[in-house]
Amino acid sequence: MPGLRKILPVAISLLMVIAAARAQKEPSDAEYTRQALSAAPSAVAEGAAVVRMGPEGSMRTLRAGKNGFTCMVLGSDKMCGDANSMEFMHAVMSHGTPPDKMGVAYMLAGDEGASNTDPYATAKTADNHWVQTGPHIMIFGAGVKSFGLTEEKDPDPGQPYLMWAGTPYAHAMIPVGSSK
Repeated sequence: MPGLRKILPVAISLLMVIAAARAQKEPSDAEYTRQALSAAPSAVAEGAAVVRMGPEGSMRTLRAGKNGFTCMVLGSDKMCGDANSMEFMHAVMSHGTPPDKMGVAYMLAGDEGASNTDPYATAKTADNHWVQTGPHIMIFGAGVKSFGLTEEKDPDPGQPYLMWAGTPYAHAMIPVGSSK
């Protein structure tokens, strides 16, 4: 037992350090809400719902909405979209068929980048045409293909372009300002 008396305080201290580190990585619900709402114009954010995804993919509502928009943080990216855009993004995540309805989503805090050719890429590679876009609006739905936007694999992220061109998940990326 003497060895246990020496190890136990060290183990408890280690667990407390790990718990504190985890707590620092995960923002409070209030901070998460502030971050999520930063994705949208203030007039939209004012009445938007805020949801937080759990580690197993479940969604928890932090704030009910009044205007049909839902804001969330995805990794370090912040997004706020209407019901149609959320349905579209759900189709992407579940490898399903996207709805043929126009949707709009705001990412006014910009993004950390994504492959412009592979909707499922999680990191930049030598050939997946990674593009980082500053503050932008995304427009979803089959009609975006008629906008006449560039379908280049390596577009100028300061100009409008069609992301994921040639896939069912093509959508318009419309820059709206410079990165903060």
